[in-house]
Amino acid sequence: MESLSPLTNMKQSGDVLFLMLGAVMVFAMHAGFAFLEVGTVRKKSQVNAFVKILTDWSVSTVVYFLIGFPLAYGISFLRPANELMQGDMGYNLVHYFFLLCFAACIPAIISGGIAERAKFWPQVIAGAIFAGLCYPLFESLIWGKNASLLQGIFKATGGLEFHDYAGSVVVHSIGGWIALPAILLLGARKGRYSHGRSTPLPVSNIPFLALGSWILAVGWFGFNVMSAGHLEKISGLVAVNSLMAMVGGVLAALVAGRNDPGFVHNGALAGLIAVCAGSDLMHPLGALATGAIAAVIFVCGFQFEQEKLQIDDVLGVWPLHGMIGSWGGIAAGIFGQKWLGGMGGVSFVSQLSGTLVAVLFAVASGFLVYGALSRTIGIRLHEEDEFNGPDLAIHKIGAYPEDHIR
Repeated sequence: MESLSPLTNMKQSGDVLFLMLGAVMVFAMHAGFAFLEVGTVRKKSQVNAFVKILTDWSVSTVVYFLIGFPLAYGISFLRPANELMQGDMGYNLVHYFFLLCFAACIPAIISGGIAERAKFWPQVIAGAIFAGLCYPLFESLIWGKNASLLQGIFKATGGLEFHDYAGSVVVHSIGGWIALPAILLLGARKGRYSHGRSTPLPVSNIPFLALGSWILAVGWFGFNVMSAGHLEKISGLVAVNSLMAMVGGVLAALVAGRNDPGFVHNGALAGLIAVCAGSDLMHPLGALATGAIAAVIFVCGFQFEQEKLQIDDVLGVWPLHGMIGSWGGIAAGIFGQKWLGGMGGVSFVSQLSGTLVAVLFAVASGFLVYGALSRTIGIRLHEEDEFNGPDLAIHKIGAYPEDHIR
């Protein structure tokens, strides 16, 4: 490995440490996804949620290493280890680790929508396709090696490139809109709707749900702040905007959701999802408003989805990630403007265009992948297995084994 000056060595080492800490924080968010799902599903589905999230993470790690990251950024790691360390102290390796955490969010998001009635291995296959192919392809068009192609179109039509600092659209909107076709193709859980009437199924554990929200919220500061990529680019504005958007989401959900704990804890996530795109542009009060509007969108969107459309989206991932991720992309084009106290340098037309392109890409990808799996190996549990619950049907053990001792 070539020798570097002490100053250069310190800078590169600092960047590696900075991004590695961010990667660990975002990795921890996957525990948040797991506990959020475990608390929301019924007891007979808790083990499945934990195993599914960890398995999807592990598969995503491999496929993103071999296929996804090279596809998005043109950097392959199929070289000797000493070459991987040359020149940058292994920065590309921790960059992969950090961005893997984003890619693995896609199957984690989908998991919450299809919970309690999806087959295990077909979902693992779907997650691998999304993390290894579909998501990296879109990532390459916005952040990666092919960005000039799509961004050039946005710049020509809107005057500026599409701006998504930390992934409101690239990660969350894509994940939420991919989940929608899966939820529709699976259909509702048994007993969720009967003769046109809605029969809500109770959640199993409010403390677990709350714990999942808290873990996600803490990790989100790594998600947003460490998206700077380099230590010298760190922004206090991003940190405070993330905080303000989260608080705006909590307070708005508290009112709009009439003190419902599920809405309150998801309200925090709504605010954080919405601010990702423009967290480096908005004034903190703009971030507060962005988060508050996001929470109202979630509360109203969840109720409309569940009761009017009768779509059994267990964790509400379509409104939470899909709709609000899209709102985040658009909000960056509103509250990022200088006349609203923002930094400027963002186009509303480009933000709207980029958001709509993401929706179309995600919905098409979701129907293509889940449609193919549905017609071949099937994606829904057999009726008896669903009745017994995926914990016993798939993993042969429940979340509380003592309950089965007689």
